[in-house]
Parts: sequence; structure tokens; C-alpha cells
Amino acid sequence: MGYKIAIDVGGTFTDVVYTGNDNVSRVVKTPTTTGNEALGVLTGIERIAAQEASDLRELLSDTDLIIHGTTIATNTMLEFNGAKTGLIATKGFRDDIEIRRGYKERIFNPQFPPPVPVAQRRNRLTVNERIDREGNVLTPLDESEVRQIAARFRTAGIESVAVCLYFGFMNPAHEKKIGAILDEECPEIPVSLAHEILPQIHEFERVSTTLVNAYTSPRLKRYLTSLEGRLRELGFKRDFFIMLSGGGIMTAAYAVKYAVHSLLSGPAGGVVACAQLIGEVLAEPNLINVDMGGTSYDVSLIRNNKPSVTTDYWFSRYRVAIPMLDIHTIGAGGGSIAWIDPGGALQVGPQSAGAVPGPACYGRGGIEPTVTDANLVLGYLDADYFLGGEIPLDRQASEQAIREKVAKPLGLSTVEAAMGIFRIVNNNMANGIRFVSVQRGHDPRDFTLVAFGGNGAVHAGLQARELGIRKVIVPRIATAFSARGMLSSNIVLSKSRTYIVTSDAYDIDVINDHFASMRSEVDADLPASHRTSKALTGEVAYHYAMDMHYTGETHEITVPLPCGNSRVSDEDIRQAVEAFHAAHEQLHTFANRAEKTHFMNLRLETVIHTNKPPLTPLDVHGTDSGHAVKARRPVYFPDISGPTDTPIYEGARLRCGNIMAGPCVIEEPGTTIVVYPGMQAGLSEMDNYEIAIG
Repeated sequence: MGYKIAIDVGGTFTDVVYTGNDNVSRVVKTPTTTGNEALGVLTGIERIAAQEASDLRELLSDTDLIIHGTTIATNTMLEFNGAKTGLIATKGFRDDIEIRRGYKERIFNPQFPPPVPVAQRRNRLTVNERIDREGNVLTPLDESEVRQIAARFRTAGIESVAVCLYFGFMNPAHEKKIGAILDEECPEIPVSLAHEILPQIHEFERVSTTLVNAYTSPRLKRYLTSLEGRLRELGFKRDFFIMLSGGGIMTAAYAVKYAVHSLLSGPAGGVVACAQLIGEVLAEPNLINVDMGGTSYDVSLIRNNKPSVTTDYWFSRYRVAIPMLDIHTIGAGGGSIAWIDPGGALQVGPQSAGAVPGPACYGRGGIEPTVTDANLVLGYLDADYFLGGEIPLDRQASEQAIREKVAKPLGLSTVEAAMGIFRIVNNNMANGIRFVSVQRGHDPRDFTLVAFGGNGAVHAGLQARELGIRKVIVPRIATAFSARGMLSSNIVLSKSRTYIVTSDAYDIDVINDHFASMRSEVDADLPASHRTSKALTGEVAYHYAMDMHYTGETHEITVPLPCGNSRVSDEDIRQAVEAFHAAHEQLHTFANRAEKTHFMNLRLETVIHTNKPPLTPLDVHGTDSGHAVKARRPVYFPDISGPTDTPIYEGARLRCGNIMAGPCVIEEPGTTIVVYPGMQAGLSEMDNYEIAIG
């Protein structure tokens, strides 16, 4: 068996995790090359070759699998630098994307600006056609109009087109015909057809999701085509997969066609890692996962071993209605900038210093104080051991940035200002945890907190204490845990069909016909190598589900159909309806089992399992950790006056079973774990630090 490589491109660093013939996971970390992310990816692979004492071409030719988590689609929507996009809609529905179901984020602010348009109104054109709710053609498509629109798009320099007709999800004939005409008239322009992107009811959700796909696809295609081409030139011959927002992986060609599925490409790997490497292996069914990198803080929740999935996701103020892992992101990373607002209050983020110039302490020209600068001044970080000593930090630069930008304007000492930055970012992150737990009816005290990313373990102990969480788990590979999760991911394909009927009037044959049609689509999308690939087991599993609601409700609940890979039966439907009542009661505190339910959408999830790196427990040693103390230094802790003389542990020397009582600091090459006063940490058999919150 050859190498397997997983790559997670973050805002500040590119993390690479790989396994070789010994199946041991190893980490390589390199700065993200903003504007040319492929350069950082290739640099990371070159470092693997150097680490393995191998020639780059030889290493790639011996690699069975590369999985890539990319931020290209994400950044395209954050920066609004996607393709010049056109829209073709049914006559009368040109402005659905702006009407937005009447939704406004600031209902009491009439001056709140609209979202940045991904398709200018002058490039949103309509055609004369109409299909009714049963899928019958009422008004045939005027093909001459489509050809005229194609000519206008060419003249306007349109780079990508979204096609979303009003009842195209019930009968896609007109959408398909428009796609064929556009392919004839302007074959250089990619087309996103709504019945392929989101073939289900709700017009605004469908047009928004399809437009986001069209807007992000060309840039993602340029990047992935270039990167995969370069890898092939260098000798890579096997499977190249992309991490998708639903927690699965798929080919680059699929990711390009369905670009909207890669909006959460990187963070999704971390959720998979928590579910499999923490939840399943450690029998921890309820987890709150926090990933703090250099730019953002991503929070997600796993309950009863199932990651939360949503189809109600807003990204840069655009609705994305495909199934995605429910990940809440805030601008709170190590590079988040501290600043004083016009009212004189200290704020932290969401602006980030990124990798270049980065925090002031990086010595790359940054002058703004960041969370990393504050952590260095407070003693949590070692200036000589950041990333294992690869990047020396300039403490004086941190002190100067904090003093000039925060301390002096607020009349504080440098340490007081640093502690203020530290407290504010902790509060922001704790509120992020409350958003995915308390605001959704979950008590955080029922969960274990999993902290990863390069900066997560510096702050996690205090967040857990504030929220009443009793245990924190920090993977030893925390700095690249999202990349490690990619190596544990499966191929996952999601399909959906709208089927509107009440629970007393459904046709079981129609339901099974819909699922059979979706399975055929999956077969067409699967990579050609899925039965022969060394990275895949060839084992295929189908999971069926339905969206339901009560009369008058506008939001559905997705419930599974317990039929496995077989035909759906009436008993499966009965059990699904009962599961809906139970889920409704849990979410909304009531259920009306005497009322018939409304079926809205049928969903199929297809999973092809990958060969995953095995996990080998560590040998257990004694509790004494004194042998791993490498130094002591003054560290400032909240609510303690003055610095505390604190033992610093060298993580590489710690052994399974060792106990470290707080206050102390544990330094791993890629992350730092702060154990606050009253807490206790231990290294477990599965190579995780477990912190008991006092």
C-alpha cells in the first residue's frame, strides 16, 4: 500500500497529513500562499518527500490517494470575486433572488444594504415558458428567446450561467433544452442547471443555491484543473478527491460541477475527525467541536454520534439549501486583529492579519495587534518554539503593537491590554458555542468539548469552565486534525427529489421510482475507479430519508427511512412518520400524532467506504510527568494578580498515562495546550490530551 495524503488549506497555514507503509499519521505544515494556494500545497508535498528521503516524482507515483480541502469557493463568496454570472429564469421571476422571501437580517433598519449581487439585474434575463406543479407543459419554451439571450451573454462577457425555471424541478425538459442551446451558442460558458444543483421545491432557495454554484464554479475549476494537472505531471496517477461540505469526498470533476458543495470543504474534515476518531473510538456520543486556526473559529455539534446537518445555511447572505454539516463560523482566530471602535470599546476580529503580513510577532511587516500577539505577551506561547521552532516569534513586536494600538488609547498597561484582548476573544468564542448548543435547545453541560486547530487548546479550558462543560479533549494532532479527518472520510453523494403528498395519500411505487432514479444518477456521478481503487473498499451503502412538516408549517424536519439498501415499504413510511413526531416534539416541545403529516422531499445519501488508517493504542506508563518538564516561565492567568511561575512540558516527551496538574503549559510542535489553575490534564491511550475541568 502506498502513501495517502490529505491537505487542508487554511487562511494562515496549509496542513498536510500523510500515512505511508507503516500507516502512522505524520504532519507537515507550511504557510498558505494566498492568491496561489496550489504553491503552498505543492510545497507541503515536497516537504513530505524530504521527510521521507524520497524524490518528489517517486513519492507521488507511490501515492494511492490525495484528498484536498480547499477554501477557493469559500473565499470566492467571502471576497465576492467570482465569475461574471448570468441568470435565465421563467418570465416574471427575474427578481426572486432579491425578493428573498421577504427575509431581512436587520428588520428594524430600513437602510441596511442588500447583499452584494452575484448576478447583476441587467444579466438576469427571462424566457417565455411555463410548467405546472404536476410537471405538465402549459407554455412551450421559446427557443428563439434563448438564442437571443445567449448572444446578449456573449456580448456582455458573461463567464457563467445559472438556469432556474419555476417548476423545473418537477419537469426539467425546458432547463435541459436551455442548457443544450447554450452549449451550442456559447460552449465556452459553463452552465449550472437548477434541476441538477437542487431539484426540489422552494423557488428562492433553488435560485440562490444555483447562482452560488454558477458564481463559484469557474474559479474553482481553474484552481483544481491546474493543481491536478500539475500533480499528474509530477507523477501522481491515482485518486484525487475533494472534501465536500456534507462530510464526504468526491472527484475534482464532481466538485467543479457542484461547486456549491465545497463551501465548507476544510472545516468539514474536522467534524468527520471528531465523529470517527473521538466519538466512535472513545465512545463519546455528544461532542461540541471547536476549530481555532489563524483566521476563523468553527463550531459544530455531534449528538448521539451524528454530526448536525442542515439545509438552512446562509453563506455571505445567500441561502444554500444543499445538505451541509452545520458549522458555525466566527472571525476569531490567532490572527484576529484587536481594534478600538469609534465609541472607545475594545473589539477583536473579524478582520484577520492572515499569513502575510500576519500577527506583529511574525516579523513579516504586520503592525496590528492580534490574538497571537496577546497570547505571546501573556506567556501562553513560547517565542522560540512556535510550530516547533520553525517560526521564531518577536515578543517585542507584539508588545509594541499592543501598547501603541490598545494599551495607550485605553490607559492600560501592555499586559492589561493583552488580557483584555484574551478575554474578549474568549467571550466571542463562548458565544459561538452557545449558538450551536443553547440557542438550539442543547445544554452544553451534556457535551464534551473537542478543541483542535493550532490555537484551540490555548483557550478551550476557560470556555469549558464558563459553559459548565466538564471535560476537554485535545487531539495530539490538533494542529492538522481537519486534514486527518479527511483520511477517515468516505465518498458521499447526496440526491433529492420533491414529492408533495400527505401521509395518508402517498404511493409507495412512486416513492421507490424516485429513489431508483436517484440511484441511477449516483451511478453516473461515481468515479470510474470506485470498484478498483486501492483507496476504496468497494462497499456501497444507501441511506434514505424524507422531509416532513405539519399543515401550515414552512420548515421541514428530515427523518430517516429505516429500509437500508432495500425497497421502501409501507412499514418504513410508518416508522418515519413516528420519527417525525418524536423529532418535532424534541425540537418544538409538542407533537400532534393525530394529524397527518406532509411529505415534501425524498433524500438519498450514497456512501462508499474508504480504507482508513488504523488506530493503534499507546502503551500505558505511569502518572509521573516530571521527566517532560523542560522549563518554567511566568504566565498571566485570568483573575490572578501578577504572573505565575508555570511549568512548561515538552509534549514529545510525555507518555500515555502521564498526569499534568494545572496551571501548566504543554507544548506540542503544532499546538499549545494551556491547563488553567484547578484543572488537570492526562495523555490517553488514543493519543489525546484529556483535561478535567475543576
